[in-house]
Amino acid sequence: MKEFEEMESTGVSAELYAEVLQYYARQMQALDAGKVEEYADTFTDDAVFGHTPGREPARTRGGILSDLYEVRERLAADPQQRRHMFTMVDVEQLADGRLRSTCYALVLTTRPGDGPQMVRSCVVRDALVREDGRLRNQERLVDHDGF
Repeated sequence: MKEFEEMESTGVSAELYAEVLQYYARQMQALDAGKVEEYADTFTDDAVFGHTPGREPARTRGGILSDLYEVRERLAADPQQRRHMFTMVDVEQLADGRLRSTCYALVLTTRPGDGPQMVRSCVVRDALVREDGRLRNQERLVDHDGF
């Protein structure tokens, strides 16, 4: 295993890593529960959120909230429960104090009387900042596998 011993570590402390995982858990649970205002509040006022292939990223917290309302309206007629799961989370501290996080996201959908189906596999790249003592997304870029 010598190759692993020679790898440079650009990671963060276990405490900060656990904080990022807790942040993601609360963020995704808010989204999956339909609490779009609470989810949008996890982004900075000037955030950029690129989440749909071929579509310009949403800009500002208000723009993100507008996108979330649009998605919620589009899916309203389909009785489903979505679950967003972040895995393989890698967090790095940048020289400017921001955190860079890269992870895999799996999106599952379950409809009444049916089992879960994986509808999306993505790579999520975040820039996280601390505002008023809490983490927020300054930027999120989502690359969908297969696009």
